[in-house]
Amino acid sequence: MNALSPTERSTIRRGKKRAVADRGALHAVLDAGLICHLGFVADGAPVVLPTGYGREGDTLYVHGSTGAASLRAAAGGAEVCVTVTLLDGIVYSRAVFHFSVNYRSAVVHGRARAVTGRDEKLAALRVITNHLAPGSWEYAREPDQRELAATAVLALDLTEAAVKIRTGPPGDEQADLDRPTWAGVLPLRRSWGPPDPCPELPAGVPVPEHVTSRPGPG
Repeated sequence: MNALSPTERSTIRRGKKRAVADRGALHAVLDAGLICHLGFVADGAPVVLPTGYGREGDTLYVHGSTGAASLRAAAGGAEVCVTVTLLDGIVYSRAVFHFSVNYRSAVVHGRARAVTGRDEKLAALRVITNHLAPGSWEYAREPDQRELAATAVLALDLTEAAVKIRTGPPGDEQADLDRPTWAGVLPLRRSWGPPDPCPELPAGVPVPEHVTSRPGPG
């Protein structure tokens, strides 16, 4: 499946010229992001939780604490919405009305499924860990039984999703183009700083290559 098949709620109507129907674009946005926002209704009220995630194929995994009542509600087969947004630049226009941002965004709808089996939960946590911190699952200690019991993992199929992307210069009115007002794009560049070791780290422990060689986010 290479193209997104829009449903009634995943069909982009506002700014539809920025809609991207390619499933590869959905994967690219999800793979470039680090934090998603998981939205659902619990006890009649909307809840939106920021959390780490990871993608494997057309399945998105998110995680949290089993002690969180809100997450338990989402795990009970409720309809959820997951969003990921990447900011690429601020668009300066000649008129305030046309100020905007360049961005990449993905919205996924569906019913969350609780991952309960030990093997699947470990595999899902590996996906999440290596998405946030590549190479760390193979380097650090795996979760023990107590830690697994304290961690909730949700799986969400990527069947129902939408992608919007804005690139390029401002879209000013023709009548404003001769105004002596600067217009253009201020790109956002992201990079990691030098590793900051834990103060309790024993002397002589080197920074592993998967930390020092990590590419910039986004």
